[in-house]
Amino acid sequence: MNLKINKTQCLNGIAVIPASKSHTIRAVVIASLAAGNSRIINPLDSLDTMAAVNACRNLGANIHTEKNCWTVTGFGKHPRNPEKILDLQNSGTSFNLICGVSCLGNFEVILDGDNSLRSRPVEPLLAALRNLGASALSINNNGKPPVKIKGPFSGGKTSVSGINSQFVSSLLISTPLAPEDTEIAVNNLCEEPYVRMTLRWLDEQKIRYNKTEDLTHFYVFGNQQYHPFEKVIPGDWSSATFPLVAGTITYSKISIKGLDINDTQGDKKVVEYLKKFGACISVEKEQILVKNGLLKGIEIDLNSTPDALPAFAVLGCAAEGTTKLYNVPQARIKETDRIKVMAQELTKMGANIQEIEDGLIIHKSTLKGTVVNGHKDHRVVMALALAGLIADGETIITDAECVSITFPEFFSMMKNLGANVETENK
Repeated sequence: MNLKINKTQCLNGIAVIPASKSHTIRAVVIASLAAGNSRIINPLDSLDTMAAVNACRNLGANIHTEKNCWTVTGFGKHPRNPEKILDLQNSGTSFNLICGVSCLGNFEVILDGDNSLRSRPVEPLLAALRNLGASALSINNNGKPPVKIKGPFSGGKTSVSGINSQFVSSLLISTPLAPEDTEIAVNNLCEEPYVRMTLRWLDEQKIRYNKTEDLTHFYVFGNQQYHPFEKVIPGDWSSATFPLVAGTITYSKISIKGLDINDTQGDKKVVEYLKKFGACISVEKEQILVKNGLLKGIEIDLNSTPDALPAFAVLGCAAEGTTKLYNVPQARIKETDRIKVMAQELTKMGANIQEIEDGLIIHKSTLKGTVVNGHKDHRVVMALALAGLIADGETIITDAECVSITFPEFFSMMKNLGANVETENK
């Protein structure tokens, strides 16, 4: 599917943010690891979250996905031997967390995904699981999916790269169910807020662990269990970045609803970033109001908020002077190499933008509509849609259907705000 978008100078209205993908996937996995019935209220129903649901179903969880409430009867410490390959599609979070869950059974589990998922390195997690007694191998011997895992693991000592925070979260969620205690050393931790999100879930479950303040060492007590729960999933700050930036780069007034400023999600920092750019943002009890301001380029360390890079690359084009996005090398190992892709596609539109090893340098640019490639990456597509709002002429974005991975209602939301957008089948 293609998205056609024409320059839109003014947006107005209410944007309701969908539920958090990261919280929803953690909720599904932890509910599956609990022996009993859990209720997940206001979950995100998207391709990524359904990948987690289907994997957990194949491992023995009984999951009913009603519109606003999912009920999960978990398998506790004892997943069943799945009858088929677990297809995690495009969901890296689901894939990595389920790798840890797969170590609980005394049987072989094969996990796979789409071409994008098959391009992402997972060897650091596999090596960490092997240190704990599991068999965990890349089937093609390239350190990437598909993988073959056989448990059970026992616990012990291991280390893992934190270049992908999901590796750390996978170990933290699965090792409390190992028979022995586990020590985890973390190297080069990136995306720290996502690890803290996982720790919040463990705290709510009364899971016992010790940690260093910098999250480089963990001691997780073994032979614990998860308990059934009921939880409301908050709005997704990563998704909220797009309407927030849209309101900033156009002559707009947008009320953004469904977010919790006190949640653990790292991407709530985008409010702070946007204020530094010069945006007019007011955080109120029931909403966040955003209006454009006199934008000026700044430097931002995006290490804890890598998903913001695509949208902020567009914002840099609208801001006076120079914007530098840096210390976010992990953006190269997402659904795409987002540093390379955003530089490539915005250059097509006339942007003055340069790649650096760990980010982007963007100078104020006048963008022109053209055909750009969404690269089957939901955040790239949404970011290029923002670029289309301020580009002269018509912008056509390929692979637009992939927004369903995290934000199925993105296009309808933008249209309701007044954006000149339409979709067309190829």
